[in-house]
Amino acid sequence: MTDQADKIQWHPGFCSAAELELMEHKTELEFIREYNLGKEPLRVDLLVIKKRPGTVIKNEIGRIFKQHNLLEYKSPDDGFDIDDYYKVVGYACIYKSQGETVDAVPAEEVTVSIFREAYPREFIKKLESQGQSVEEKYPGVYYIKGQVMFDTQIVVMRELQKHSGLKILSKNAREEDIRSFLEEVSRYTKQGDKNNADAVLQVSVMANKKLYEAIRRDLGMCEALKELMKDEIDKEAEKKSEIIVQIKMKEAEKKVQEAEKKYQLEAEKARKNIMQSDLKNLMENTGWTKEKAMKMLGISLAE
Repeated sequence: MTDQADKIQWHPGFCSAAELELMEHKTELEFIREYNLGKEPLRVDLLVIKKRPGTVIKNEIGRIFKQHNLLEYKSPDDGFDIDDYYKVVGYACIYKSQGETVDAVPAEEVTVSIFREAYPREFIKKLESQGQSVEEKYPGVYYIKGQVMFDTQIVVMRELQKHSGLKILSKNAREEDIRSFLEEVSRYTKQGDKNNADAVLQVSVMANKKLYEAIRRDLGMCEALKELMKDEIDKEAEKKSEIIVQIKMKEAEKKVQEAEKKYQLEAEKARKNIMQSDLKNLMENTGWTKEKAMKMLGISLAE
C-alpha cells in the first residue's frame, strides 16, 4: 500500500485543482505548470499571471493575487519547515530578478501561495518567533503578516469550507467532499475543465480506492465517475478485451492440441490393430512362427 501511495503523482492533480478553483477568471489568467526559474532545473509548481492588470479575483484562494503569482504545493507526505518557506520565497526572488528589464517584475506585484493538507504548526511557531504573525483571512486561508518580501498565504486544504477539488487531494478524503466535487464537475461543459477534473479524480482515486469503490455503488455517482474517467475506463475495457482474446486463443490452441493428440492416439491404435490382424492371418495361412511372420511384415520387436 505504501509503495503504491509513493507512486501517486500529486502535483499534476494539484495544478488541475488550482485551475478549477480559478476557472471563473481563466480568460484573465495564464497558467504555466512547472515554470522553469532559470537554466538549472529549478521550477515552481504553478505560475499564474494576470493577463489584465487590475483584475479582481473573487475566489478566496485567488483574492491575494497580484500580477505574478507563484503557487507551491506540498504533497501529503511532505513536511514544511522554515527552510522550505525560504526556498519558496527564493523561487519568487529568482522569478522577480529575471525580468527583461530592470524591475520589470515589481516586488509588490508578486505573491506566494503555499498549499498543504495540514496546518504547519511548527513552521508557524518559528515565524512568530521571528516577529511575524499569521492571520486566518478565510477558513483555511492564512496570510503571513509582518516583514515579508512578497504577499504570502498558506492554504491549509483540510480546513477549507468549500474548494472540494483541493480538499479531495488527500489520502483521507471525505465522502461528502468527493460527492460535492462530482456534483460540481458534472455541470462542466468545456473539455479543458473536464480534463482538469479528470486529473484531480485520478489522483484522488489512487489515494482513496476503497472510498471510491463505495461511492461507485451509488448509481448516480457511478455514472458521473464513468463520464469523467471515460478514457481510463475505455483503456481498462480495452485491456480486459485483449486479455479475454488472449485467453480464448490459448483455450482454442489447447483444444486443437488435445484434438491432435486424440487423433494421433486413435491412429496409432488403428495401425496396431491392423498390424495384429495381418500378423495373425499370415501365421494362420503359412504356419510360420510369430518371429518369422513379424520379420516378413517388417514389424519390429518393440512394436
